[in-house]
Formats: sequence, C-alpha cells, structure tokens
Amino acid sequence: MSSPTEFAELHELIGGLRRCVTSLAAKYGDSPAMRRIVNDTERILNDIDRLDIDAQELELSRGVTLQPMSTEKIAIPDTQYDTDFWRDVDDEGVGGHSRG
Repeated sequence: MSSPTEFAELHELIGGLRRCVTSLAAKYGDSPAMRRIVNDTERILNDIDRLDIDAQELELSRGVTLQPMSTEKIAIPDTQYDTDFWRDVDDEGVGGHSRG
C-alpha cells in the first residue's frame, strides 16, 4: 500500500498537471484537441480521487483505521413527535396516502 507521502507527491503532481492544462487551454483556446486534453486530465483527476477512496477502503479492510471511528450510540426516543414537526411535509410513498 502506498504511503501518505506518495499520495501527497501524487496530488502535488496532479496540481502541476492541472496548472499546465489550464495554461495550454488559455493559449490554444477551445479546439477539439484541447478539449481532448482537458477531458483526459479530468479523467485522470477522477481516477486519482477514486484511488484515494480505494486506498482508504483497503486500509480499513486490513484492520487499519485511518480515522478514529466513533462508537458512541445515539438514543432515539420512543415518544411521538409534535405534530408541528411534520407540518408541510409530503407523505408521498409513506402508508399509501394519496392527494387528489
């Protein structure tokens, strides 16, 4: 698995790529070739974002926690909500009521 330093370096390089593509787009304008470069860059950026997510999931599956997860339980009361709480709320899809 890659280290945080490798990911930091990757993000730094991606930032450089973004700056270069922006500069090229300003210089060459909106042409089919430039649109392809911009689209390819966006695809790379999306893939890097996905890589970050995948790396976090892999770390979690190995039992390594990247962020402390809260185990605090939140109590939910059994009492009825005040009717004003539900004022102006559509009931579409709840209980089969319909408005006609």
